[in-house]
Amino acid sequence: MKAAIYTFGCKQNYVESSSIADQLERYGYELVPFGEAADVVVVNTCTVTETADRECRKIVHRALHRSPDAVVVVTGCYAQLQPQEITAIDGVRLVVGNAEKHHLPRLIERALGSTEPLIVHTPDLRSADLEFVPAAFSEHDSRTRAFLKLQDGCDYSCSFCTIPHARGKSRSMPFEDIPSHVQRLVKAGYREIVLTGINLGEYRSPTGERLLDVLRLLVGMKVACRFRMSSVEPNRMHPDIVAVVSEHPSICPHFHLPLQSGSPEVLRAMRRRYNRELYAERVHMIKERIPHACIGADVLTGFPGETDEHFEETYRFIESLPLSYLHVFTYSERELTDAAQRTDRVPYRVRKERTARLRALSDAKREAFYHANVGTERTVLVECYDATIGAWTGYTENYCRVALPAATDGELMNVAITRCESMLLWAEAPDSNEQLSRYVALPVVA
Repeated sequence: MKAAIYTFGCKQNYVESSSIADQLERYGYELVPFGEAADVVVVNTCTVTETADRECRKIVHRALHRSPDAVVVVTGCYAQLQPQEITAIDGVRLVVGNAEKHHLPRLIERALGSTEPLIVHTPDLRSADLEFVPAAFSEHDSRTRAFLKLQDGCDYSCSFCTIPHARGKSRSMPFEDIPSHVQRLVKAGYREIVLTGINLGEYRSPTGERLLDVLRLLVGMKVACRFRMSSVEPNRMHPDIVAVVSEHPSICPHFHLPLQSGSPEVLRAMRRRYNRELYAERVHMIKERIPHACIGADVLTGFPGETDEHFEETYRFIESLPLSYLHVFTYSERELTDAAQRTDRVPYRVRKERTARLRALSDAKREAFYHANVGTERTVLVECYDATIGAWTGYTENYCRVALPAATDGELMNVAITRCESMLLWAEAPDSNEQLSRYVALPVVA
């Protein structure tokens, strides 16, 4: 039997889809690209915005159109929060919540024996004792970069966010399990491992270790790869974490610190766990310790009650900081959140205008950051050949996309950055580019 998977949303979802794919293959399914005829189609959903919900429904309809006799399975956050909306789509056979998504093959067997839609999900994940299932996936067939899920869920109570309902309480991979997963990935040929989590900064092993302990463990393993952190809340970006990154080249100097708003009043209404003074202090601390570090931020526009003055505070605050790029999101009312109950909603047109302004600011900051890297030496992980530009491409340790005239996929190369063109750095390799000793040390244990 053939199975296809379509994934929306965050890196966490992609990691989990990879785990689902592995399970399906072990059950004897042949995986095919989404869009080809299949006997089982799994749609792993997101529900961050109303647009995400709408796109999920469109993909489900596409799957039903292409494979009308298939068992169509919808899982993920949208399935967790709105299962009845999904079963209203004629043809969907199985809706699976986040607590049960790692048992899909067994649940699919149940669906095959029934003609009625089947909903399998835990209504309130916050009180559920959830199993933690680690997994990893690669963005490219060359197996250059993998994502290792260390943490899931969130105990925060931000007024605009459905994650605690969709993902449940915070839980983390046992600390003692991390080395074996890292060694497995390195043995498989991955040269970069991204540490992921819904709230990675809240990593706490059952034995008490925190994210700082994870980083110290990783640099002590001396394996032939580099590590990169995904998003970490600014209140959890401890100075000792920055110190470890500054002292160990095997940890990429790339930080993503969610901001959401630069207005003190809006931050309080959002129930964020920091103020703008702490945020600015964290950004400047990173830049003082690691001048070439890349720092990204999430920003949310159009939160209820956000006035023009509030937005201008945010814009000027971001403009004043040495940030490298922004991920800008337009606020969308979400059921089960306190913010959705407010009546002082910002007109949608205004929200989109503010989003456009911040995205333009992001482009300017990214371009400035790229130009600042011209004339420096960086380390690039070569990922793939881009026929549109006739060059190999990859990312530097500080998250700049680089083009190289000659390279090999999966290679870590020291390069000299020569110029910047249209948000792309061009580089040349030295005449002699030996294996990077700072990443390679002890052999990986099988």
